[in-house]
Amino acid sequence: MTIFLDANILVSVLNKEYPLYTYTSRIMSLAGKRPYVLKTSATCLAIAYYFAEKKHGAAAAKNKITLLLNYLHITDCGEREAMQAIANKKANDFEDALQYYSAFNANCVCLLTDDVAGFYFSDIRVLHPETFFNEYFLKKK
Repeated sequence: MTIFLDANILVSVLNKEYPLYTYTSRIMSLAGKRPYVLKTSATCLAIAYYFAEKKHGAAAAKNKITLLLNYLHITDCGEREAMQAIANKKANDFEDALQYYSAFNANCVCLLTDDVAGFYFSDIRVLHPETFFNEYFLKKK
């Protein structure tokens, strides 16, 4: 199962932002465990870095991003995704559309975000981390 992590998921993990961190930290623990593949875009990493730097300083933010890079696969977020995002008349938020097409073109099964409503135009499953946790972690018990 290939999962795309939106920037707010990464920010939650890097800054230990509760209550979301309760779920996002467990989701991050899936990295490298079959059948899960966690992906994000360089744009999401840049956004996460910005917020981590504001809270922890540049050196700590860089270390945190370095750790994430050991566990995440980076999707394309280039010309193709930008053209798709700008052409989508349903999508009002360009950044959300960029992330969506980055996930879509990387064959992600779902996109995890704290802003599910922002992806109303999505053709792939968009889940809040708590919903994902309840469906995939609690089912196994």
